[in-house]
Amino acid sequence: MYKISDDLALVQTVDFFTPTVDDPFTFGQIAAVNALNDIYAMGGTPLTAMNIVCFPIKTMDKAVLREVLRGGLDKMREAGVLLMGGHSVEDNEIKYGLSVTGTIHPDHVLFNRGAQPGDKLIPTKPLGTGIISTAIKVAAASPVLIQKAADCMTALNKKASELMLAAEEIHSCTDITGFGFMGHACETIEDSDVGLHIFSQSIPIMEGVRDLMETGYLPGGLYRNRTYRLHQVEKGPSCPDWIFDVCFDPQTAGGLFFSLPPAKAQTLVETMHAAGIADAAIVGNVVSEHPGRIFIE
Repeated sequence: MYKISDDLALVQTVDFFTPTVDDPFTFGQIAAVNALNDIYAMGGTPLTAMNIVCFPIKTMDKAVLREVLRGGLDKMREAGVLLMGGHSVEDNEIKYGLSVTGTIHPDHVLFNRGAQPGDKLIPTKPLGTGIISTAIKVAAASPVLIQKAADCMTALNKKASELMLAAEEIHSCTDITGFGFMGHACETIEDSDVGLHIFSQSIPIMEGVRDLMETGYLPGGLYRNRTYRLHQVEKGPSCPDWIFDVCFDPQTAGGLFFSLPPAKAQTLVETMHAAGIADAAIVGNVVSEHPGRIFIE
C-alpha cells in the first residue's frame, strides 16, 4: 500500500502461475481472479491491471495464448478493471497472471492480523481446489468435479468483499491461497495475544474431495504446509483426519477469510447466502486462550 493523501492510497499486487486446469480460457480466468482477489482481501477496489505472460512460442499454438488472455480479460471486465498493457517472454512452460493496482482509504485498510477475542471466523469459499487440481493432472477427476472446482476458482471475491465491508467492524481479513486454510489462519494470529478455535464440521469442503484424498491425490504443497504449521495447531479427537488434511490443501483463487463481532456474523452469512455466496459459514471463534495457536475439533 502507498499513501498518496489523507483519504487516498494505492494498493498494488502481482501474481502469476502455471495452469491448474486444461482449458486455456478457464486458466486465464482463474489466474486473473487469483491476482484481483488480493486487492479485495485488503478492502480495496481494483482499477487497472497489466498482463504477465510466459509462453513457449515454438512448441505451442498461439491460439492457446489468445484464449488464456481472453479468459483473463473476461474477469477483468467483470471486476471493472482496465487492462493497461503487459509484458511477455518466451519460456518452456506457459505462465500467466496480473499486476494489479487498486485504491483504498488509508484508514480503512484490512490486514490479516487484528482479530479480537470473541470474534467469529468466516470463510467465503469451499476448500479442495488443490486436491482436485492434482487429480486433474492424472485424469482422475470427474467432469462434474472439474466444473465445480473451475466455478469456485473463477468466482471473484468482489461481491463477498463488498458485503463484508458493508457489515463494518471487520477486524482482520485475508484470502486463502497457497498456504491453505490453516496456513493463512496461522498468519492471522502469529505473534499475537489471541488464538483460534475451529469447528471442523463447519468448514466448507467441495463434495468429492474426500474420495480423491482417500485414493491418494494429495498435492505436495499440502505436505509442506502441514509440516511448516503443525507446531501451531492442535487437533482434537473429534476432528476427522481427512478434514484436518484438507485444511492444509493449497488453494488457488480461494475465498476471503475474516473475523468480525459475533453480533454481526450470522446476519452477514445469511446476506452472503442470499447473494449467491452459498459456502460462506461461521467456522470458529477468536479466543484469548492459547495465543498464537489453533485448536481444531
